[in-house]
Amino acid sequence: MHPGLGPQAEAELLYVQQLRICERLEAHTGEFIIWDIGLGAAANAIAVLRSARDISSQLRIVSCDNTDEPLQFALNHSTALGYPAGYETALAALLRERRVEFKPGKLQVNWEFHLGDFPAWLTQARGGDVPMVPAPHAIFYDAFSPAKNPAMWTLPLFKNLFQCTDPQRACGLTTYSRSTLLRATLLMAGFFVGTGRATGRKEETTVAANTMELIAEPLNARWLERACRSHSAEPLKEAVYRTAPLSEASREKLQSHPQFHSQK
Repeated sequence: MHPGLGPQAEAELLYVQQLRICERLEAHTGEFIIWDIGLGAAANAIAVLRSARDISSQLRIVSCDNTDEPLQFALNHSTALGYPAGYETALAALLRERRVEFKPGKLQVNWEFHLGDFPAWLTQARGGDVPMVPAPHAIFYDAFSPAKNPAMWTLPLFKNLFQCTDPQRACGLTTYSRSTLLRATLLMAGFFVGTGRATGRKEETTVAANTMELIAEPLNARWLERACRSHSAEPLKEAVYRTAPLSEASREKLQSHPQFHSQK
């Protein structure tokens, strides 16, 4: 699952360092909100807790997953896995109550777990059918791949996700994928998109944000040219995986994106 690095090292590099979580926490006043999409065995969330424990700040983690089995596995095998050690009480409370408040070091933490179908929950939250959580400052996106779980990678989902961000609140998103399909989807949903750091055996990952200020290496016109020639770039409109080149409408949408206009 985490070739070359292991879950904790990968989480630290891909999510914590890449989104400059500690740096932003230190400069932040009030509650810093992380949406942790694809909680799994909690490696990404725990990486944040370990890295930021000496920062006097308030952190709210909103984790989502459609199963709690990996979290239970992490708790049951804490010693063997290593990274959950010291957080067993919090994980047990999260499993039992779906929320926990605690203070590791100087960091005040409010951690909640939404168990269920994330695309449905996001749609309901946007429509006001379920209580909406605060807009995020950071989004960890760690769902299974589009081929295995296409419902988590559709254009409608990422449009909803982008609309949940606050234009007045800088928000960065990172994920392990570097696919042209994903990057085109993020751009068409409204995000600015850039090249992310290498991790493990992956030469690149992907960073997106609602502001260019959080993008260190934005995708450029050369990437756009390659995307227009790709046989697998058209965003998924529904939860059925397939590959296709960009439609004319999608190509025009990408070419008109402010990210590429600003580079001219």
